[in-house]
Amino acid sequence: MTQPGSTPAPRAAAPLSHRAGLVVGIATYGMWGTLPLYFPLLQPASALEIIAHRIVWSLVFCALLLGLTRQLGAYTRILRSRRLVGTLTVAAVLVAVNWIIYVYGVTTGHVVDAALGYFINPLVTVLLAVVVLKERLRPAQWVALSFGAVAVVVITAGLGRVPWISLGLAASFGVYGLIKNRVGRDVAALPGLAVETTVLAPVALGYILWLTVQGTSTFGTEGTGHALLLASAGIVTALPLLSFGAAARVLPLRVIGMLQYIAPIMQFLIGVLVFHEAMPTVRWIGFSLVWLALAILTVDALRAVRASRLAGRGRAPASPREPLDEASEGA
Repeated sequence: MTQPGSTPAPRAAAPLSHRAGLVVGIATYGMWGTLPLYFPLLQPASALEIIAHRIVWSLVFCALLLGLTRQLGAYTRILRSRRLVGTLTVAAVLVAVNWIIYVYGVTTGHVVDAALGYFINPLVTVLLAVVVLKERLRPAQWVALSFGAVAVVVITAGLGRVPWISLGLAASFGVYGLIKNRVGRDVAALPGLAVETTVLAPVALGYILWLTVQGTSTFGTEGTGHALLLASAGIVTALPLLSFGAAARVLPLRVIGMLQYIAPIMQFLIGVLVFHEAMPTVRWIGFSLVWLALAILTVDALRAVRASRLAGRGRAPASPREPLDEASEGA
């Protein structure tokens, strides 16, 4: 409650409408889908150096946007909240781990593994509903999770190694998406991302300075074009994260889960058709099982949405709220 004579705190930027959030979500995953074509251009920089520059330049980019959009007040208010800073610190660490794994995968010829990780991501979102949110799953969702687990076992047994790039990407971004969805009511996309990069910036800048002192930094030693590409990593990676944060505030998790298919489809096609990565039979079998799981998950989600709408119109008896819907409605 505002005390008499005090100045009300500026209101946070209004979230997008559901339709606008859907458009932004599609654009987000479209941008992520093309990233395998971008990161190889940054070599010979290592994955860690690329991510360090991404963090530092993202902070610069976010600071400029905060000033232009007059959201510095929202940024400082988040910094004054221990709860929000703590939550966003966890989110920042998760997204940093996600990007390190992703850039490493893309720059070492594992684009298809990265794509598999984001195909698995919707299944991880459903699993988190059970483990973290303690929600009940429908039978079809359990079937989809089972197919996903079998796919991982098949790929591991067939290739003789655990697909750690795929599993690491799916787990880190799945939990990151859950955190962003849960704090969406309190944190706008731009101030939230600015706080995340602020938390990581000292470590990233320290790493860049250490590389410079060691004489192993590639920034400025590989030509002006390479330096500009490294600096642009901040914008290239911040834009989809900003749009993802904006979309996650207004879209149900079930919708986000469906949109997630866009990026891995594009990445898979780039890995197979552009970079000509090997697709042995066992990998095709594993991917087919994952795609079957996603098909089951999608059909089940669409049926649940239709049943919910009919129940709301009085055409069918109301049923208990389904998992994931309750977690995301009102975001």
